[in-house]
Amino acid sequence: MPTSTSASRRPARGGGRGSTASAGLAWDEVGLAPVVLVTGPEELLAERAVERVVGLARERDAQIEVTRLDGAAYGAGELTLATSPSLFAEDRVVVVENVEKATDDLILEATSYVAAPQEDVVLVLRHGGGQRGKRLLDAVRAAGHPVAVCETIKRDADKASFVTQELRRAGRRMEARAVRSLVDAVGSDLRELAAACSQLVADTTGVISVEVVERYYGGRIEATGFRVADAAVDGNAGEAVALLRHAFATGVDPVPLVAALAARLRVLAKVSAVRGRGPGAERDLGLAPWQVDRSRKELSRWTPEALAAAITAVAQADAEVKGASRDPRFAVERAVLRIAAVVRR
Repeated sequence: MPTSTSASRRPARGGGRGSTASAGLAWDEVGLAPVVLVTGPEELLAERAVERVVGLARERDAQIEVTRLDGAAYGAGELTLATSPSLFAEDRVVVVENVEKATDDLILEATSYVAAPQEDVVLVLRHGGGQRGKRLLDAVRAAGHPVAVCETIKRDADKASFVTQELRRAGRRMEARAVRSLVDAVGSDLRELAAACSQLVADTTGVISVEVVERYYGGRIEATGFRVADAAVDGNAGEAVALLRHAFATGVDPVPLVAALAARLRVLAKVSAVRGRGPGAERDLGLAPWQVDRSRKELSRWTPEALAAAITAVAQADAEVKGASRDPRFAVERAVLRIAAVVRR
């Protein structure tokens, strides 16, 4: 039954697109093969890769037998039993989880198996990362079996790409500003970001706008902080302070607000540092294209001295909200006013 896809070797992409950190297949590229390795710490993408393989097998045979083994509790002979030829030569899928915690018996037996796998079996090995089981992983790669790489998605650009692909798979589109707003609001956890995409797809129609995203998620701490930061960086002190005071009134803690200010200025500083070096240098920053474009426009109103002063103001506020001041709210407001004041009109 399995059809090997080992010849396909492209950079792994977070959520199906984006990251190029490790060589391998993205979760949505992996297909049926005698052995499939799913490696990396991003649980959501790894779960999807495993279930994609199981789903492809069930498309061929709705009654296919699926056996799941726990590598951490593996006992000698379990893999042999699960993959041994059946009486009626039926196809099977065997999923081995927690290979990063594998017993010695599993590593020994699976390493031997991947060199000569059964043709009527799809063996899926799920490895969450780390050095345990490296011998087995090396054997899988040496044999040319397909590897799905599911690295943690950390960069905003990759999170934005993940959102775009989630919506594309659902047949929907989202405005670029709306993608940014959603990542700002719920981007700290990929599973939560995926759930937010699903909710927006289910509850709305047409192109998803920034107003829709803010209606659903505008009350989140991250989104509130970034709206304050946007207003401050734009030099709009009145709007920034009004948003800040509203955030305090609704219970937002000063610490994440300062973090949002710092993140916003960090993007400006990154783009400023590579200005004039060409698009190649900007691509290496790990920022989404819209972040680079916006920062270029904003930097026309910022001098290097002003950017340094703003970063210093945020650093002072960060220390004050973490215990160096008796009034952390005032510390944040002062930082906001200092940032807005150095922007050229």
